[in-house]
Amino acid sequence: MKTRQDAWSHEEDVLLAETVLQYIREGKTQLAAFEEVGRQLRRTAAACGFRWNAEVRKRHLAAIEQAKKQRKERKRALEMMKKWQKEANAVTFRPLDENKGAEGSSPFLPAAPLTLDQCISFLQALRRDAEQLEAAHQENERLKRERTEWLARNEQLTQKLERLEARQTTVQEDYEALVKIMARARQLASEEGERFSLAQLLLTETGEQSEPMAHS
Repeated sequence: MKTRQDAWSHEEDVLLAETVLQYIREGKTQLAAFEEVGRQLRRTAAACGFRWNAEVRKRHLAAIEQAKKQRKERKRALEMMKKWQKEANAVTFRPLDENKGAEGSSPFLPAAPLTLDQCISFLQALRRDAEQLEAAHQENERLKRERTEWLARNEQLTQKLERLEARQTTVQEDYEALVKIMARARQLASEEGERFSLAQLLLTETGEQSEPMAHS
């Protein structure tokens, strides 16, 4: 089978994708990227654009989104650099070397300007610090929730323990009262003989029988 003369090779698709992504990151237009690829491959910009939109673009959707994010970060860094440079020129100065200063020149010159790499590095460091701070905040929130759950659980167990202790106290008091009743029953039985019954004892202990029992 014959190969079409205008067929794209894998290497050409890679070059097209890398160039377009680079231009997106740098804030340049895709048309300029198509023209650059066309110049290198001796194709028209229209052919490069058609190939990108028809075949190559859909295979690099994630990379395109990442390139757009990098473009925003680059734009933000440039704006920040311009702002810092303006402030540095306004308030920061350094003395001129007396041995190299020309006669009649100003005794002060603006400080060395910040480079784009320095701004990007600074912003990346800020981003890492922000990510670490956010991770620490999330961990702190998780520990707070866990502490709240443990406090609630501890409160529940404390209340359950208090109920069990109260129940144990009641059982202990009932047991001691029963022991006293049984001891009293034995004592009265020995004194009253067979005429004394446990019912009479209970009436005596509860105060329902107010008068003393007659002795035989």
